[in-house]
Amino acid sequence: MTDTPTSALPPIAHEELSALSRRAGLVIERLRERVFAPGGRKRLEVTFNVRTAAEMVGRTEKSIREAEADGRLPQPEKDPATGRRLGYSLSDINRMRAVFGTAPHRGPDDPPLVLAVQNFKGGVGKSTVTCHLAQYFALKGYRVCVIDCDSQASTTAVFGFNPDIDVNEEEDTLYPFFRHGGPATLRYALRATCWPGIALIPANLGLYDAEYEFAARMAREPVFLLDRLREGVATIADAFDVVLLDPPPALGMLSLSVLRAANALLIPTPPSNIDFASTAHFLRMLDSTLSELARHGGARDYSFVKILATKMDDQKSAHQAIKRMMDAVFPQDMLAAVLKDSAEIDNAATNLATVYELTGAAARTETHRRCRAYLDAMGREVELLARKTWPSHHKSLRKEGLL
Repeated sequence: MTDTPTSALPPIAHEELSALSRRAGLVIERLRERVFAPGGRKRLEVTFNVRTAAEMVGRTEKSIREAEADGRLPQPEKDPATGRRLGYSLSDINRMRAVFGTAPHRGPDDPPLVLAVQNFKGGVGKSTVTCHLAQYFALKGYRVCVIDCDSQASTTAVFGFNPDIDVNEEEDTLYPFFRHGGPATLRYALRATCWPGIALIPANLGLYDAEYEFAARMAREPVFLLDRLREGVATIADAFDVVLLDPPPALGMLSLSVLRAANALLIPTPPSNIDFASTAHFLRMLDSTLSELARHGGARDYSFVKILATKMDDQKSAHQAIKRMMDAVFPQDMLAAVLKDSAEIDNAATNLATVYELTGAAARTETHRRCRAYLDAMGREVELLARKTWPSHHKSLRKEGLL
């Protein structure tokens, strides 16, 4: 009788996998202790001098100082040793905008921008784009909500929450909202973040399990599930100018509900053969998926659908060739801005942060300035698209020569 061949490697049992999970969790906790404020909560350390504050607020430095002198604004904090101003926080900037009436909010009759950063392939920069766009809009004074729909919860972690500890899948994520008899509004899940003007609906691994439950229910109640997120966004829309949706990188029920909830799409695509092919497949799937969704819940139109080239490396001739092809194939659909491949983004992500959160010497390098310029260009372009969807902004846009 022939013996059954055996592997030269010992088997990995479930206990070993559990130990790996525990060790990974310990690393995350130590990282949080190192990069977050005392008590485990993330803090925004970014401040602005009076010149930058005046530019952000849309008033002169003199106007700010006069408002401080006559009591409309509080006196700025000063260094006791030198008497110099310590800088303004983003909360201070927003207070100035309120006093001077320069907050850029949408009008009461304007629809909020509900933008899905969507691609069915992982690793294309969805969460990077979502987090930086959210913070760009917050710096400009808009009211922003970020809804993390991805069980990997990268966006949740960047905004300062440990998905495994700070987020309860039964209470804090989208999961309970998709149940019959669940909350009537998404307000239960909104979390304040360290960024003034940004609220977050977090995610964790529980959303992965939810996909299986929702898939089993799809045949029985497709309209309820597909339109549930859209209805939820409508219950909180009055509090925000911009709602950003970060869906999972797969064609599941949550991704489909994101497509139904959004009124605009941004498709991040690295200029590589594999990623471009995946995006081409995504667009074909998007076409057929939207047609199928329309049969169940009615057609869904978008204010705009744009493709954003991400992780672009100008030193790679293949990237340049594919980017030229993308511009030729999608001449009206590409954002002019390009998100370059940058070590600055990677280094910030290592500390569960973004480029907009870097301070001190790290924010004064030429590499940082270049990366910030790419991100600002992306933000300005999406901001202009958003403002074009708001009738109350059209007069200002015409005056600025942008409409």
